Amino acid sequence: MVASREDMLREMRRPSLWQRLTAGDWAWAALVVFATAGTYWVLWDVMNVYEVVITFFTAATMIGIGWHWHASRWYMALVCLASLFAITRYPELGAAQSDFFLKYLLSSQSAIMWMSALFPAATVVYGVALFTGNDFAGRVASKLTWIAAGAGLAGLLVRWHETHLYAGGIGYIPVSNLYEVFVLFAVMTALIYLYYENAQRTRSMGFFVLLIISASIGFLLWYHFDRQAYQIEPLVPALNSYWMKIHVPTNFVGYGCFAIAAMLGVAYLIRARVSDDSPWAERLPTLKQIDEVSYRAIALGFAFFTVATILGALWAAEAWGAYWSWDPKETWALIVWLNYAAWLHLRYTKGLRGKPMAWWAIIGLFVTTFAFLGVNMFLSGLHSYGEL
Repeated sequence: MVASREDMLREMRRPSLWQRLTAGDWAWAALVVFATAGTYWVLWDVMNVYEVVITFFTAATMIGIGWHWHASRWYMALVCLASLFAITRYPELGAAQSDFFLKYLLSSQSAIMWMSALFPAATVVYGVALFTGNDFAGRVASKLTWIAAGAGLAGLLVRWHETHLYAGGIGYIPVSNLYEVFVLFAVMTALIYLYYENAQRTRSMGFFVLLIISASIGFLLWYHFDRQAYQIEPLVPALNSYWMKIHVPTNFVGYGCFAIAAMLGVAYLIRARVSDDSPWAERLPTLKQIDEVSYRAIALGFAFFTVATILGALWAAEAWGAYWSWDPKETWALIVWLNYAAWLHLRYTKGLRGKPMAWWAIIGLFVTTFAFLGVNMFLSGLHSYGEL
């Protein structure tokens, strides 16, 4: 009872959100509001009501993230500036081959290629930091991850503009095919990891998480060069919907979180075999850190995946006339949802931790991967437009 009363008093004394905000926080909010107002002023005549709502919701989200995670402010600001600079150098789509900055740095293909080089480089440097215990290498790896995530997001934003310059002005958010969503997956997973890296004040998890990002980069490069998937093509009718703008990004927050939890499951199994007096005990993340981040990642991913599934059902009702059709993609999405619902239920109600939950998170990634990629490769259905 004493401890409980002390916790209550401590919580009561804690300053409210508004009391904790600094001049820098308000300056950040003002900057986002100014940029959003400018965007609306320039584009209001070509935006429908859904795009207006999404724009203002995005602005509110950016303000909230910037208040809670100060390091993200520089990231968001610099990505927006780089993207705007690239867009201003596009009189037409062919400029990507003639303008120096676009050809080598900021066209969608160039930026995504930089991302594809920097993420594997960050993985290697994180590995050096892990195996040598070198803090400087860890800082370099973290910076490389930030830059790679920035290049990937800038590439997607510039590609969005490029779709409007394509013959016929087809214009759509670039999350319509496997090439684009693999870029989104890499960016989302990296940003979520960087948040937890900052929250836990350790870079020892980076090597494990960057391995899965680098694996996705490997697929992306194969898809880029073997299938020429980087080329912009008109949308199939089912994807020409405002639902795509919110359903797909929401889904990939979930996928990114589940991937992080799986790779931390690998880290947990390795750390559990290391004695406390081993030099590796100081280099690897602690079991408590791994357990906490895994739990938070799965909880966050489950929340976003649930919302994405609901949004997908609403989209299906509009596109196909039914909320649920037991399409293979829908069925496997339900399997993924039930898998992580069970994981969270046993963790929350029974307090299960340790190796069984680590193995479960790892196996969950294989289930999620099949739902995301395997269904497109081996099964057919209403989502056949996503085939390899």
